[in-house]
Amino acid sequence: MSDKSRSQSKDTRAQYDLLFEPLKIGPVTTPNRFYQVPHCTGMGHRYPRSEARLRGIKAEGGWGVVSTQETEIHPTSDLTPSNQARLWGAEDIPALRLVTDAIHEHDSLAAIQLAHNGLHSANRYSRAAPLAPSDAIVDGDDPVQARKMDKSDIAAFRAWHVSAAKRAKEAGFDIIYAYAGHDMTLLHHFLLARHNHRTDEYGGSLENRLRLFREVIQDTKEAVGDTCAVAVRLAVDELLGADGMQHDAEARDIVEALAEEPDLWDVNLSDWSNDSQTSRFSDEGFQEKYTGFVKSVTSKPVVGVGRYTSPDTMARLIRKGQLDLIGAARPSIADPFLPNKIRTGDIETIRECIGCNICVMGDNTSSPMRCTQNPTAAEEWRRGWHPEVIPRLADPEPVLIVGGGPAGLEAARALSQRGADVMLAEAGNSWGGRVTLEAALPGLAAWGRVRDTRLWQLQQVPNAELYLESALTAQDLLDYQMPHIALATGATWRRDGLGRAHRKPMLFLDQNRVLTPDDLMTNGASAVASDGPVVIFDDDRFYMASVLAEMLADAGKEVIFVTPSPIVSPWSERTLEQDRIQRRLIEKNVRIMPLLTLTGMSDDAVTLACIYSGETREIACATLVLVTSRTPNDAVWNDLIAMKEQWRDAGIKTVTRIGDCLAPSLIAMAVYAGHSFARNIEFEVPPEPMREDVGQIP
Repeated sequence: MSDKSRSQSKDTRAQYDLLFEPLKIGPVTTPNRFYQVPHCTGMGHRYPRSEARLRGIKAEGGWGVVSTQETEIHPTSDLTPSNQARLWGAEDIPALRLVTDAIHEHDSLAAIQLAHNGLHSANRYSRAAPLAPSDAIVDGDDPVQARKMDKSDIAAFRAWHVSAAKRAKEAGFDIIYAYAGHDMTLLHHFLLARHNHRTDEYGGSLENRLRLFREVIQDTKEAVGDTCAVAVRLAVDELLGADGMQHDAEARDIVEALAEEPDLWDVNLSDWSNDSQTSRFSDEGFQEKYTGFVKSVTSKPVVGVGRYTSPDTMARLIRKGQLDLIGAARPSIADPFLPNKIRTGDIETIRECIGCNICVMGDNTSSPMRCTQNPTAAEEWRRGWHPEVIPRLADPEPVLIVGGGPAGLEAARALSQRGADVMLAEAGNSWGGRVTLEAALPGLAAWGRVRDTRLWQLQQVPNAELYLESALTAQDLLDYQMPHIALATGATWRRDGLGRAHRKPMLFLDQNRVLTPDDLMTNGASAVASDGPVVIFDDDRFYMASVLAEMLADAGKEVIFVTPSPIVSPWSERTLEQDRIQRRLIEKNVRIMPLLTLTGMSDDAVTLACIYSGETREIACATLVLVTSRTPNDAVWNDLIAMKEQWRDAGIKTVTRIGDCLAPSLIAMAVYAGHSFARNIEFEVPPEPMREDVGQIP
């Protein structure tokens, strides 16, 4: 490093020094201002070792406070099948002790978010009657009602919370939450007038609806406040206007009323889909206008979130006194070492969160989460993967990677880190593959970070050669005589309509009037050559069709969205954006026609059939866009297989398909595939895929 570079690095670190100042939170002190707020992992009480290792990695990465996800305090708050943390009784302490030990190993504070989920719990496992401020049907689709709590129930709940807090203290936690947020907890339900219809001292006026929250804070401080900080998590706006809690109305009154009672204020939005908005619908810092008032009415530390990845923004918030601590969930998943990279001045190496909410999908499918940017997320224990450390190869051999999309870039990056000489060849004139194409679509620009992070790292190392406009044939690969070849050649959207609803190609299609996402991503709206309605048939059921509909509507096209599903983009419910997607299409005058399949195509129309009755109808259609499924680009693979007897003479030891070339999936899975290939390249037979996180905790 030159003297000038050293000076710049030192200056960079100095401007962020305030992010590394310690801060007292009640009886404990955090070593810096980086605070991993509570977030789910899809592991929780069922996979305790995996959970502990994930949290410990974050502490190692420099997060001063590391929190659990919501932690059930009693069988009347059973979130089965969701994999949250659990603290029903003393038998749950050992699993949580694994978490606190892992966090304390790196001198960070451990926080636990105690939660009773009230009418948000159907109690599928415990079969206990759900509890609520007033008689009400539970959230979700379960045909179950919650019963109104009487005074003895309220007293019992307070006792459960105290007992859980004492167990949390015994488990080694430093910060213990009273959680009133996301329209998911009993404490929040008591605060909200639409849930609380009581007429006693716990209902009616805000002062009465606030009573239980105040009592629980006081109970918790009395029980554990000698050594543990007591934090509150409060959603200060629900984005419902007068129909919900607002930051400039009741929420402000609540904070003012309780201003000095907790040791920490953790403030955000409700519900979860508002709090964890995707980058398609919000920018970094999107919560500031709602949470910015809190620090002005309390002397206690305040932590807030906003998908912060920029250290300049973080420093600004601390400097101006809007926040005392920079909260993060998703950015801490994308890069557990974000704080340390800021501290050392290695800003360019941060894997910035792209706001895609693939991590959220894990919780919503009751499975260990994944991350598009961080392929090691949830693999820290079961596969032994570290986000920054990867063992160097004992005897590295050259590797040729064909395809510069997400799988190829990650494979090349990780292999270069392992010490292998890597040649990366891309047929096109730009890097990123599908990431580059999709990042150009409305709202998806942040996805380009998947490409940019990896490309920058590859450009810094001497053992990676990168070549654009380098289409390679099977014969070329033989001629190169490289011992290891990875084919990351991606996939192509199908033109024949084969997908979920149509398991065979649609033989009736007029291919002169059919487009695919590839056509639109390559040529934009100009790919639609004909005037007249554009029908988008979505059988993919995630984001692609809706983004294309938005793009075409913005270009002034008449767009008709047809899907066999009852709603637009149903899989996006798992990424918390389905309602925003459908609302946006409605606002853009896209005609939505659900529960229909394609059964015919004429010169100026398509025939649709009801998925239930089979009843058909025709609608005008000048251009048909098919968003159904993809075909792997595996022609080079097939040619190589046909020439396999020549591999030995060409010095080829292994040829491996990775990413969409093997099986089209999420971008996150392509990145994971590239990383997994790099981790296992030296094994003729890959090791066991993962350890089973089962058995008693000692």
